[in-house]
Amino acid sequence: MVFDTMSILAYALGLLFLYIFCRIFIRPIKWLFKCLANSIVGSIFLSIVNFMGGFAGIFVIINPLTSLLSGFLGIPGVIMVALVQYLLK
Repeated sequence: MVFDTMSILAYALGLLFLYIFCRIFIRPIKWLFKCLANSIVGSIFLSIVNFMGGFAGIFVIINPLTSLLSGFLGIPGVIMVALVQYLLK
């Protein structure tokens, strides 16, 4: 099988296009899944706070904003959301 320079150039450009395409579209998909996973973890932490805070009268509404906030910030985010909810009562 004989390859001429145009065929090699076409394969190289095709691989370059595939690389650029994957770099553009794979990163947002990873970010979306990470955001979804953080949101789920935040909702779990907020549920634990609701269960434990029920004895102290602290109740946090779980909605997409509070779960994303607690998912991105972790435990400090959960504490912040609980304190804001307690102060707003």
